[in-house]
Amino acid sequence: MPTDTVTSVVPAWLQLMADSFWPLLQAGLEFTVPLSLLSFAAGLALAFLVALIRLFGPWPLVQLVRFYVWLIRGTPLLVQLFVIFYGLPSVGIVLDPLPAALIGFTLNVGAYNSEVIRAAIESIPKGQWEAAYSLSMSRGQAMRRTVLPQAARVAVPPLANSFISLVKDTSLAAVLTVPEIFQQAQRIAAVTYEPLVLYVLAALIYLLFSSVLSAAQTRLERRYGQHATFAGKLR
Repeated sequence: MPTDTVTSVVPAWLQLMADSFWPLLQAGLEFTVPLSLLSFAAGLALAFLVALIRLFGPWPLVQLVRFYVWLIRGTPLLVQLFVIFYGLPSVGIVLDPLPAALIGFTLNVGAYNSEVIRAAIESIPKGQWEAAYSLSMSRGQAMRRTVLPQAARVAVPPLANSFISLVKDTSLAAVLTVPEIFQQAQRIAAVTYEPLVLYVLAALIYLLFSSVLSAAQTRLERRYGQHATFAGKLR
């Protein structure tokens, strides 16, 4: 009786994962990461400006930024992206997919993080302001030298969480045809007819990015976070 030669065969789904890993990772490095960084940086600058207006601005500007925050926080991000990319062309404003996504994410980050920054500044005791004024500092100097360094420690954890959420939210840019991770997974799934494998792989890559960022967040919190003193005692 002849003996069959036993050969190890890689399952088709595993081979598809291996073949698709680099295209999805490359899409993440070329589009997801830059889109996240640019949106967060611009959104953080916008959030800081909005927070300062909420705290110290004139009444008309305060009402304007409150309306902006209310509007963005009260509507889904996906709807905001659709309005920017698919709605604005009806009034003559046409944007490419990547700039449209960048604007949408920036506005969203700015609205949510303005509340984080405002709360962090308001959490600083009034005595810190008074101590700065007793040293003949102006309000701007007191803000830069006394209040903001302390507020930054309070704001680091929620801002880091916001950035991690933003990285995952960039998957919504696929509806604007931005070729990021999820869009690339959709394209490969359309050819291979294996959506489960491709979407699980996309999820794993997002999980990889989030895990790296979570580790970085932990390091930031140990160094700058408000619980750094307790972390030092535990080590």
